[in-house]
Amino acid sequence: MDFLRPASWEEALAAKAEHPTAVPIAGGTDVMVELNFDHRRPEYLLDLNRVTELHEWEVGEENVRLGASVPYSRIIDNLRTELPGLALAGHTVGSPQIRNRGSVGGNLGAASPAGDSHPALLSAGTEVEVESVRGTRFIPVEEFFTGVKRNALAADELIKTVHIKKATGPQQFSKVGTRNAMVIAVCAFGIALHPETRTVRTGIGSAAPTPLRATAAEEFLSAALTDGGFWESGKTITPSIARQFAELASGACNPIDDVRGSAKYRRHAVGIMARRTLGWTWDAYRTGGRGTRTTEGGAQCA
Repeated sequence: MDFLRPASWEEALAAKAEHPTAVPIAGGTDVMVELNFDHRRPEYLLDLNRVTELHEWEVGEENVRLGASVPYSRIIDNLRTELPGLALAGHTVGSPQIRNRGSVGGNLGAASPAGDSHPALLSAGTEVEVESVRGTRFIPVEEFFTGVKRNALAADELIKTVHIKKATGPQQFSKVGTRNAMVIAVCAFGIALHPETRTVRTGIGSAAPTPLRATAAEEFLSAALTDGGFWESGKTITPSIARQFAELASGACNPIDDVRGSAKYRRHAVGIMARRTLGWTWDAYRTGGRGTRTTEGGAQCA
């Protein structure tokens, strides 16, 4: 196995073009596990740690421009106001050591259905900037996942930046697991209120071949909140609306039975998380808050 160490982004793109099968590695939190268990043995590893721009972020007027290698710990410490859902999801990623190394770019590249950042990225609204020597593309995160651990990257492309919409309303993230971190999600759910457009977005993890949005649930809830004057009045969402939203979110799932949980349980749990996170985010909206409801360890686990 050869180890490629580009010193700049241009060198990284050139190396990937010359060796399309090279596996990018930055934090290594997914790649090294696969190597250690002999699940993957690539001919080349492409070390991106010396590419400084991948470790930078910028807060713009509407979006956060997040370098692909920015670790979760920096998101938690520095961007919890702009990206509260992603910060909550970051709290559940591995151990402190993993959070200091793992990144959203790496999570996207792995494209696991259970990736903890994916529900938050889907619910916030995200575009993935990818580049090759041929040029740059912006891929909506909904279109980035193409199958189980498969993504929309061409063989010569690398993830450069993740563009995430800044929160204009409350966001939440919840996952089911045997503990609050250091565990792969049995299933996960993210929700974000977008008061400026009177819309709601969701993200579901580990309950289908790919991370996905519950679009029918979003459309129902957005219409119910608008037609019922909830955005203006801030009145409590009725139990019937919350129940229908939960049922539609559960119906969006296409889970499997595996060692971590049954398909039936996953559908049920997603519905429970949808109802609970809706309650938490709407309570925050009604009281004028943008923040999130957390436990001592971070995001809520259902």
